[in-house]
Amino acid sequence: MSATAAAKQGSSSAKHVYQRIRDDIEARIMSGEWPPGHRVPFEHELMAEYGCSRMTVNKVLSTLAANGLITRRRRAGSVVAEPSTQRAVLEIQDFALEAARAGMVYRFKILERAIEKLDPAGAQRTGLPVGTEMLSLTTLHLMDELPGAYEQRLIHLGTVPEAADEPFDTDPPGTWLLRRVPWTDAQHVVRAVNADSALARRLQIQTGAACLVLERRTWQAGAFVTEARITYPGERHHLVGRFSPAAPGPVPASFI
Repeated sequence: MSATAAAKQGSSSAKHVYQRIRDDIEARIMSGEWPPGHRVPFEHELMAEYGCSRMTVNKVLSTLAANGLITRRRRAGSVVAEPSTQRAVLEIQDFALEAARAGMVYRFKILERAIEKLDPAGAQRTGLPVGTEMLSLTTLHLMDELPGAYEQRLIHLGTVPEAADEPFDTDPPGTWLLRRVPWTDAQHVVRAVNADSALARRLQIQTGAACLVLERRTWQAGAFVTEARITYPGERHHLVGRFSPAAPGPVPASFI
């Protein structure tokens, strides 16, 4: 085996172990087996259990901490985090940041771009008049060159006129908006669909495969900003949320 092939095989193996450790810990937390305050095994314990490197374990714990599932304490190890009631049910996602946390290489492709006028259905969803000009963007998000999400987005040019001339060379549309247009209100709808042939080709999955769809609309002080319909391959993502009967209200959740 060549050095290059060996390196690729080693990288693939590390990713497999990373996902297995992460899935195992998340399952224990989400099932209640590990309640808030429960000590997560130390890095050296996880290394011994899974036969992996400290770097792999550290990536897993860093990702879980970033997603709000555990709290890392210097020298004292990690514990299952207490539920928070101060964050949105679904956080606005930065794909590049999510990929970095997971140790993956991220890139995106703008597949389609056009200025369109809202039809009656779009006007009803957004609360804008029929015929309002919107920038329409279709984006494919890739993690380690594997499609991770297919995004269809409308940006209200009345609220964000600079978007019309933005090339989106560096940041994908969602990240670009997050950094330039602070939002004050958001609406999320999550549902399941089966991929038609066109979507299956985009996401490199089987026709009819289950997908998770997140529909999101955001406003800034009452002014509509954007609508995004993001479709995730069901087999590569799951929705994580934590709820506490003692602390009613929304708590963090994210697509992974």
